[in-house]
Amino acid sequence: MTKGTAARPGASNAARTRGMLLCGAAALFVGGVAQAQDTPAGAQQPPVAQNGLPTTTSTADPAGPDQLTRETTVNQDSAAPPSQSGADVVVTGSRITSSGFTAPTPTQVIGAEQIARNAQSNIFTTIAQLPSLQGSTGASTGTNSTSSGTQGLSSFSLRGLGTIRTLTLLDGQRVVGANVTGVPDVSLFPQLLVKRVDVVTGGASASYGSDAVGGVVNFITDKRFEGIKANAQFGISDYGDDETALFQVAWGKSFANDRLHLILSGEYDSEAGVPAGSFGEDAPGRRDWYRTTTLLNRGITNDGAPQYLYRDHAQAYQYTKYGLISAGPLQGTAFDVNGNPFPFQYGSNGVPSRNASGTVSGCYTSGGFCVGGDLSGNVGIGTSLKSSLERMNGYGRVGFDLDADNEIYAAVNIAKVNSSNQPNPGAAKSGLTIQCSNPFVPLSVQQACAANNITQFQYGLSNAILPNIKVSPSRKQYRFVGGATGKLPFVGGDWRYDVYYEHGENITDIHVDNITLTPRYNAAIQAIRLNGDIVCANPIARANGCVPINIFGGNTPSDAALAYLEPENGPFQHTRQTQDVISANISGEPFALWAGPVSIATGVEWRREFYRVTGDPYGNGLDFGSQYDANYPADPLLSTNGNNWYAGNYQSGTGRYNVLESFLETNIPLLNSDALGRANLNAAGRATRYSTSGTVYTWKVGGTWDTPLDGLRLRAVTSRDVRAPNLSELFAAPISVNVPNFTNPFTNGSVNIFQNTIGNPDLKPERARNTELGIVFARPKWLPGFSVSFDYYDIKIDGVIAALSAQQVVNLCFSGVTATCGAFDLSGTSQQPFVNVQSFNLASIKTSGFDIEASYQMTRPLGLPGNLTLRGLGTNVRKFTTDTGLPRTTPIDAAGANSGATPDWKWLAIETWDGGDWTLLLQQRWFSDGVIGHQYVECSAGNCPVSTVNNPTIDRNFMAGAFYFDVGGSVNLANKLTAYFKVDNLFNRDPEPSPQTNTGVDINPALYDTIGRFYRVGLRYNF
Repeated sequence: MTKGTAARPGASNAARTRGMLLCGAAALFVGGVAQAQDTPAGAQQPPVAQNGLPTTTSTADPAGPDQLTRETTVNQDSAAPPSQSGADVVVTGSRITSSGFTAPTPTQVIGAEQIARNAQSNIFTTIAQLPSLQGSTGASTGTNSTSSGTQGLSSFSLRGLGTIRTLTLLDGQRVVGANVTGVPDVSLFPQLLVKRVDVVTGGASASYGSDAVGGVVNFITDKRFEGIKANAQFGISDYGDDETALFQVAWGKSFANDRLHLILSGEYDSEAGVPAGSFGEDAPGRRDWYRTTTLLNRGITNDGAPQYLYRDHAQAYQYTKYGLISAGPLQGTAFDVNGNPFPFQYGSNGVPSRNASGTVSGCYTSGGFCVGGDLSGNVGIGTSLKSSLERMNGYGRVGFDLDADNEIYAAVNIAKVNSSNQPNPGAAKSGLTIQCSNPFVPLSVQQACAANNITQFQYGLSNAILPNIKVSPSRKQYRFVGGATGKLPFVGGDWRYDVYYEHGENITDIHVDNITLTPRYNAAIQAIRLNGDIVCANPIARANGCVPINIFGGNTPSDAALAYLEPENGPFQHTRQTQDVISANISGEPFALWAGPVSIATGVEWRREFYRVTGDPYGNGLDFGSQYDANYPADPLLSTNGNNWYAGNYQSGTGRYNVLESFLETNIPLLNSDALGRANLNAAGRATRYSTSGTVYTWKVGGTWDTPLDGLRLRAVTSRDVRAPNLSELFAAPISVNVPNFTNPFTNGSVNIFQNTIGNPDLKPERARNTELGIVFARPKWLPGFSVSFDYYDIKIDGVIAALSAQQVVNLCFSGVTATCGAFDLSGTSQQPFVNVQSFNLASIKTSGFDIEASYQMTRPLGLPGNLTLRGLGTNVRKFTTDTGLPRTTPIDAAGANSGATPDWKWLAIETWDGGDWTLLLQQRWFSDGVIGHQYVECSAGNCPVSTVNNPTIDRNFMAGAFYFDVGGSVNLANKLTAYFKVDNLFNRDPEPSPQTNTGVDINPALYDTIGRFYRVGLRYNF
């Protein structure tokens, strides 16, 4: 038996060998993602690299207009000194502005050429392929959700720590959140103007503020672009779906003797998405990989056999596509599309017990599953594999040079993203009680009821007769920035400054169509015959428009019945978020020491975050008949407490907070000699006052040493970082549901309670300690085209904000955790007993691992024309341990759990051949084999220990990794006109099952490609 390790069946040896070969190949053919730096207005950017690795910069070829753009690689050491280049350098991850400054925090950079060659409709996809980004959300994730509001939201997660712990910036400035969690949507950025993306893979709160626990992703735009460039791209999957069309254009021009700079850009992107499959195991298109893989719970923990069984073709035996009597003497009676009864075919040779509990002998009572049999009612594949996405983006920037060194500017970004997905087919129901006298019940079943002396039976169905649910979020962003940047003489030198004001608004509207009101559905399925007509049994429901429906077979409800069950105005949520930022930063070199000038950066920032969310009255529980008279009329069947919809019960609420912070950062050169090399000390501190939680302090201390050994650099940094609770965690709109028979541990009895899901305004910021140690070997004289780096990281986060269930809240207080005791009142002396479900600072996360990054560049390899660049990155996650902080629970290590987002190994390797008039791109993406979860103990029958809650036993704890091969290329057709192509997932690698303990979507789009082979072609114009 093995705890937390993957089973290795014989068939996996080849996969394991491929993985070992790939690791070896990637170690040689990796790199190309390097540090880069931004320059101030009016200055020319030197091609330097803060990682010690080469950075790629686009340069116009002086040979003539027919030449394509090319990549040039220059090491930082060969860049011109300040006196020659005249350029100061801004490094993401630090506020220091100084030529030749080397930051200790590793930063990976994706340049404009790599973005273009990867040929994605959304720049998000290119960045998310970096191995250090794990668990990012995009159009392929969250599609099984109705209420989350994150469908189609493109946001990054560094180190697998979640999108809320990664700070995403645009030109070093914050962006208003596109969700109440505060994360922005990268789809709303002006993507054609992005000249590079800096990814800081370490804590940067001391430099950039809250949320930079996992790191920073900073999009740098071309603020001095001149000319016209355009891009038109089309794509389609191998299965004929997810048709995409992308159109981009940008224009820039200088006026008034090159002092006035105007830039405009516009984009339109349409991605049809991948629709849901049907009932059963029919995946969309010709995809044949879905097989309802599920972890079946035997419910037995101590017989020497595993408790959980990994099985394909799981069958839920409580419902079928067109209806199943699931308990009692008629159990096992199913109905076909015409409403005719027939004996249901249970899997596992199951035999219905026909008792009141509805068990099936030979199947698995815990969870209610068989294997095989009639799978036509399964609903798991009925979820969109990718949300449809339509985005429109307009951007403009105007800058005016007051003189050669100082600019004032204003920028506006107006963008909109519409997405849509199907979270599940129909609206599955089980445990319904149907009267035998219901006139829709077939006569033969009514006679069987009489013969068995029963008047009602338990019933379940997938509700295939109902239209499929459709969730349609729409996000609109309005962002305005005005500021000034430049340098002024002060205290014996030039000091750079950056002052700006930003106002951002995000409007999110979520509409849900084709979804039932549960009280109306429950009334409509209970029918009687009255005066010869079939009507709803409930007279109150009849008086308010109830139309009965026949749920025996495939009879589509009438238009009148659907209008009653699923009113046109379904669940709706309107959210308005605003962000205001005033920021001022300066940096300079006030004096020099023995090894060089001392650099200082300091600044202040004030920020205000606000949101207001309004849910529809049927979901929220507002009094019917207020401002929603016409759209949501009163109905005595519906609860004024809300939660009337099958799903999507959006709530109303509001919240705000403001932040005032200041920082100081310095770089002190310690060594500068041929004998000892060059070394510097970089330190920063920040004080931040939150209006909700008081003042916190963050800091970092690090340094680099360019050793006397040719090309060898060492670096190290340690920091204290924070993440403040977001608007949702602080001020979540309340959701109240009635929970009967709630266990009261204080009386050892039960009580009916209201469970109120609310925010917790008493939350404190999460606190993290981030340490990184690195070594860089860059461009030695004996191999000038080679660079490699290795960086170890260790992150510990305490006070992690996590939600508890109602029972956990009460049980924790009962066991002595006083922090939760004020969240409930079970006495009922002054009001209805209640438990407030909210988040607390109880959990912790510990993760560690290392990054490898390398590149090798050759000119005329093997005597052939052109330049060859071999580059790539790899990340190893040694551990990723989450501790809930709850008594009697065991921390869980998610490193290598491929059901999540942190595989043991993740690689990206890229080979680019630039032949002048043509380019060829080969790209490999790979992650290693893993487990379903380390909490499981893998064993075989007769060899299993006692299964426990913290360490359950399982017969197969293995998830294969995946290898994806992409190919692309371009050719110069005419002056400034380039045609290109790209094929992603060339070998059409299918996703691996990610089994759960239910029949939900058992795939993991956070790691695996769920779309399949994809083709793209396009034209670029750059003048």
